[in-house]
Amino acid sequence: MDNVWVDSAIGAIKVVAFVYDVVTYPVYAVLQMPWQKKQLSRRVKAKVIAKDEKSITYRSVDSPKEVHIDMVKHNIDTMEKVLNYTVKQYKENKCLGTRDILAEEDEVQENGRVFKKYVMGDYKWRTFKEVNEEAAAFGRGLRLLGHQPKENVIIFGETRAEWMVAAQGCFKQNFPIVTLYSTLGEEAIAHGINETEGTIIITTHDLLPKFRNILYKTPSIKKIIYMEDQLKKTDITGFKDGVEIYAYKTIVSNGRSSNIECTPPTKDDIAIIMYTSGSTGVPKGVLLTHNNMIATLKGFTDSVAIYPNDILLGFLPLAHVFELLSESVCFMRGTPIGYSSALTLIDTSSKIKHGAKGDAPMLRPTCLTAVPLILDRIYKGINDKVAKNTPFKRALFNFAFAYKKKWMRRGFSCPIIDKIIFGQTKKLLGGRLRAILAGGAPLSPDTHDLIRICLCDTVTQGYGLTESSSSATVMDRYDRSTGRVGAPTTGCDVRLVDWDEGNYRITDKPFPRGEIILGGDNISPGYFKNPEKTKEDFFNEDGRRWFRTGDIGEVQEDGSIKIIDRKKDLVKLQAGEYVSLGKVESQLKTCPIVENICVYGDSHKDYTVALVVPSQPQLEVIAKRLGLMSLDFDELCVDPRVEKEVLLQLIDHGKKCKLEKFEIPGAVKLCSEVWSPDMGLVTAAFKLKRKDIQARYQHEINRMYAS
Repeated sequence: MDNVWVDSAIGAIKVVAFVYDVVTYPVYAVLQMPWQKKQLSRRVKAKVIAKDEKSITYRSVDSPKEVHIDMVKHNIDTMEKVLNYTVKQYKENKCLGTRDILAEEDEVQENGRVFKKYVMGDYKWRTFKEVNEEAAAFGRGLRLLGHQPKENVIIFGETRAEWMVAAQGCFKQNFPIVTLYSTLGEEAIAHGINETEGTIIITTHDLLPKFRNILYKTPSIKKIIYMEDQLKKTDITGFKDGVEIYAYKTIVSNGRSSNIECTPPTKDDIAIIMYTSGSTGVPKGVLLTHNNMIATLKGFTDSVAIYPNDILLGFLPLAHVFELLSESVCFMRGTPIGYSSALTLIDTSSKIKHGAKGDAPMLRPTCLTAVPLILDRIYKGINDKVAKNTPFKRALFNFAFAYKKKWMRRGFSCPIIDKIIFGQTKKLLGGRLRAILAGGAPLSPDTHDLIRICLCDTVTQGYGLTESSSSATVMDRYDRSTGRVGAPTTGCDVRLVDWDEGNYRITDKPFPRGEIILGGDNISPGYFKNPEKTKEDFFNEDGRRWFRTGDIGEVQEDGSIKIIDRKKDLVKLQAGEYVSLGKVESQLKTCPIVENICVYGDSHKDYTVALVVPSQPQLEVIAKRLGLMSLDFDELCVDPRVEKEVLLQLIDHGKKCKLEKFEIPGAVKLCSEVWSPDMGLVTAAFKLKRKDIQARYQHEINRMYAS
């Protein structure tokens, strides 16, 4: 009876929507001019500039825009000059914002457990002038410690305003920055420190205790500077003798009273030695010059629509070049950046007191950067919430979703549906979000669609690597497609080269395919202290620096690129079919039961298998259906009946994603342990470390194939 009522109600809504469409179509057509949006979306964005039998090279057809032209006009060729220029333009404007933490209180949960929660105030802002003065003082403070230009400074800390200020201070004194992810394990941290022979490390209150052990493995470190906590006093006892420990504010204070001059870098000086996440082995230090970073800044300002009246929410690791340069675009545009973390991001985050506002609802940002992992989690969170609704609310959401998707494809926006249905979803991140820039890995079309419909109309994918200063391609601001990463940015050429082993060639129909090779001023000089790997991956040609990415791309008729494979992820099965493991994983990750997944293919078998970290709430739904509520999470993960049910869900989801039969796993193993960087199974950027995962679960892989 309920289903009949729901169907009748939704049927009535569809009739009302149809009448509404007929009546309002002329008005919306005149106001929104959808034909212009569709025309702009389809426009040609790149042209062929060179071609031979084995390769084809594309370049952007776009001309430099206002900010790019200004950078050339004012000779802005180093990161130090970026801040100097910005201060002249936006001196008293808000620059970097940090939220006040007023207190930490105990909060008793319904089950009697007690959690520590923050009582938080508003955002406090540094102006561009204040950021510049603090950065200059910090740089002089380092000079007072005896540090000299071109000597490395290591930053190992969470994203926060002081991270960015410290980096700017280093740029002013020509100190190359070595960046290490805050999620790295001790061995990886020690490797980065020892390889770069840093004597000073900048860290945070929370991460400082790690160095009680690490210092015994890193003899070069003589001084540690820590960024203070707002509430707690930092314990600096128990560290290795002979290592001096200073508070960040002390260095700034000392520098303010110093008259040491700045020692500006040249464009060819090293700005950053950025350690990659190391998915295939030990992290590599990528050398990035000031010229590399400025080339990306120019390309990003041409591609990404950010304005002075925007507000960026900063929470991705600044140790990643993508976030650092995205925030640098904000510097060039005079756009404020408000900082946050996963612990305080939204109202339901783990450190936010019940009934209080998270950072995003408080800041109400208009822009943010994200990686697919975060967007996939939002995708699952929204779907889980919808699944728990009443049948009518579920049906209403599904109708509204399909309705908006249909009209967006036609070039229209849907303000009424947004207000009535998706208004609450948008309020999760403050209600004003208009643009999300996604990078770091391919974003699945399903996630792209859902985020764009429920959260933010403009979701822009980009593609790049640390070796290309994070820049290569960016989706056009008018592009309404999914599954693509856009056309080449201004200043970066994209070349496809035949990869015969994988059967990808530039002569493929309907579109050329091949390994992506990038060329331009954004390409790194190479890897730090690794000439062999540098020679293998980089080369010079026609006065340009080029980098072999190992990624396989397809260039479509408008010049936009689709990432379709990766050399290292390709497996040839027994029957001769090639399977792109990364492509299969990106599709299956959107299945509600999947928290994380690693697909494995044995070339002596005719099917793949999957190691799945399941979503605990979804697994409990399966347990309830199978009458297994008495089992805990670990027991459910080894129960054959649960495994079978999960496999059926993966098969069904794989078919919906139009995966080939041989691509869909034939067996699964449920892993109860969450894969984290500390375990060594994923990188600091949460990319899979396939060899390590295989080694850990080899017995289970053998079992799956034997079954």
